Amino acid sequence: MAKGRESGMPDAGSWGTFFNPECIVGRLDCAGHLDVVEFGCGYGLFTVPAARAVTGTVYALDIDPDMVAATAALAARNGLSNVRAEERDFLAHGSGRPDASAGYAMLFNILHVEEPVSLLREAYRTLAPGGRAGVIHWKHDPATPRGPSLAIRPTAEQCRTWAESAGLRFLRGEDLCCCSWHWGMVLERPSS
Repeated sequence: MAKGRESGMPDAGSWGTFFNPECIVGRLDCAGHLDVVEFGCGYGLFTVPAARAVTGTVYALDIDPDMVAATAALAARNGLSNVRAEERDFLAHGSGRPDASAGYAMLFNILHVEEPVSLLREAYRTLAPGGRAGVIHWKHDPATPRGPSLAIRPTAEQCRTWAESAGLRFLRGEDLCCCSWHWGMVLERPSS
């Protein structure tokens, strides 16, 4: 198993200073849906607010066993029983979730991987018709305090093009005023 390119994580305390997870999850429509597939859960920073916002299960996937353990521990500390943290190489083997089984997919800071369209196709496959996907990424700006190198850091326009080629429909972009280093967008698997 191999991580996606430039996917290293800083310590959990530093990572948490770059985001307002509750705001991001809410602004990107992750609420009330049945199940969520999170592609790359990291420390569980977004997993916990997603689990609080949905009625179903959050399948928090990551290739790194330390990240999976951190997410499971964070969910337990927060008293959440609807999180399933799983070690999984979803880039090579898919999410392991059934077709059309999720109401929401989280693709947060991950579309700099080698084959972003393949990952977006997997998100599309897991989403039920009418299901939504939230995407965030570091702004394409050298002043950002972290993020992949600008050579592989996707723009919002690139991600939209990739998502549409994977079958997802663009609903809207989000400025994410609650998170100055990131942009966001909401996508949907069309119902027809």
